[in-house]
Order: sequence, then structure tokens, then C-alpha cells
Amino acid sequence: MISIDKHDVLPVGVVAHRSGFAPSALRYYESQGLITATRSSGGQRRYERGVLRRLAFIRAASNVGLSLEEIRVELDKLPDGRTPTRADWERISHHWRGRLDDQIRALQRLRDGLESCIGCGCLSLKSCAFTNPEDWAAEDERAPGAAFLPPLLRKPHVVR
Repeated sequence: MISIDKHDVLPVGVVAHRSGFAPSALRYYESQGLITATRSSGGQRRYERGVLRRLAFIRAASNVGLSLEEIRVELDKLPDGRTPTRADWERISHHWRGRLDDQIRALQRLRDGLESCIGCGCLSLKSCAFTNPEDWAAEDERAPGAAFLPPLLRKPHVVR
């Protein structure tokens, strides 16, 4: 039986392959303090094997819709920057159920109204599930753009 030590170090290419994140994402997460790396004598990044669990946590949390700041807050609660354990995962993910339920309801509302409109307020459709006649939502200062899409689906897009 092979003994695997979570403190074994892996080069960036192996971590990228195993985690599914691009090396540039690993460098970014490192710069944001979400993961840490050491350097080899040649200056190459080396990650402890345990970083794979942190990266899996980051992927799951971002799939739920958490921002990097929210992910950082959760990871910062762990002592000494350690990898989340099963108990940590249960505690942290417990409140995600409600967030996922909200997202599911928002997506169902979008799905059910999609054939009539995308919620843009374009005023070009006679019959729209997300109707915004006379663009009154803009005057109401309700929301820019797709004012009648469920709020969870109106997240701002960041252009990089």
C-alpha cells in the first residue's frame, strides 16, 4: 500500500492537472491568499498535496455562487490555513442549501419565462413574462439592465 502524505509537494503542472484549474488560476488564488506555495531551489512553485482539497473547496463554493471574498472568509476561519476537514465542510456548506434553493427557484422562473422574454426591458415584445412597459423600472430605479430577472441572475459581469 502506498502511503500518501498531505505534505508531499507537487509542481504547479501536476496541481493544475489534478485540480482542473489553469496554472494562471493557481497563481491568482495564491496572490489572493486562498492557497500557498513554496519555491524550489530553482524558483519553481511547489504546492503541498493538501492544496488539492482547498482547490476542490474553492471550485464547489464558486459553483454555489460564492464570491472569492466569501470563499476567503470561510477559508480564513480554518486554523493555520489548513485544509478543510469533513467537519469543516459540513459546517461551512450547511448554509449553502438555502442559497442553492434560491438559485434553483430563480433559474426555474427564468426557464418558465424564457420563451417570452429575457427580462431586458427592451419593450419590443407584446407579451412578456418579465414585462417592463414604458421602461418604468428604470424610472423606479429598481435595477439597471434586466430589471425583472431574479436578482440572483443579475450579477454584474466582470470583464478582464
